[in-house]
Amino acid sequence: MWTTEKLELLCAEAWPAVIEDELGGWRLRAAYDMTPEDVRGRPFTGRANSALAIGDPGLPVPQALEAVCEFAHTHGIPPMVQAIEGSETERAIEAAGWLPNVAHASGHRVSVLVGPLSTGDPEVPILAEPTPGWWELAVGSPAPTPAQRHVLTGGETGFGIVEMDGVTAGAVRAAIVEDVLVVARLAVRPEYRRRGLAKALMAACGRWAAGRGAAACVLQVDVRNAPALALYQSLGFRGDHRYRYWVPPSPWKDRFL
Repeated sequence: MWTTEKLELLCAEAWPAVIEDELGGWRLRAAYDMTPEDVRGRPFTGRANSALAIGDPGLPVPQALEAVCEFAHTHGIPPMVQAIEGSETERAIEAAGWLPNVAHASGHRVSVLVGPLSTGDPEVPILAEPTPGWWELAVGSPAPTPAQRHVLTGGETGFGIVEMDGVTAGAVRAAIVEDVLVVARLAVRPEYRRRGLAKALMAACGRWAAGRGAAACVLQVDVRNAPALALYQSLGFRGDHRYRYWVPPSPWKDRFL
């Protein structure tokens, strides 16, 4: 099986930022859009706009965090670090005065689940390119921004879609990294829930991934999302670990923004 650190690196490869710099074993990431009116970038997701704190940064952690802030300042995004919960690195980040980013809109505490490939339901297609309906359900607009397109269409990816009554009722993103399927952006319109569409989309992803040599599936879920956690448990997933997002205290943060 894969180590916790390896799973985090696989997930990072499946979610490519627009800009990535290395800081020893850490990855500094940014994926944002700018318009002429913007003073700062408009980040797309925390994962693509945070430093992945895995391994040795090659510097004492307080100095590495300064470098994270400098990188964020250069790109006009808020400084943030993603760290494995309970790890030595996370403890060092906390000791440096950083705080859990409890204000993060999609949840600062995330569970990483590992499970088998679901199969079946051949009527659900996995497309090579996302449709406008897929984009609308997955990101809220039929026309993605450049950052959204870069992050979501990079690498070996497929796009599951369920059409019902002339609308896109369900959508999902599947990505292959090495021999692992990474699932993200699973969404079903509220009026079409409780019809088995989420399971059908997961099965379509599993069938697609198995044909490309994948052996297992990994995905990430906000720890507060009880319905999603229950769904994945019913499909045989188990929790491998959790990660959290960390931000500097206000006086430090204000120096960089």
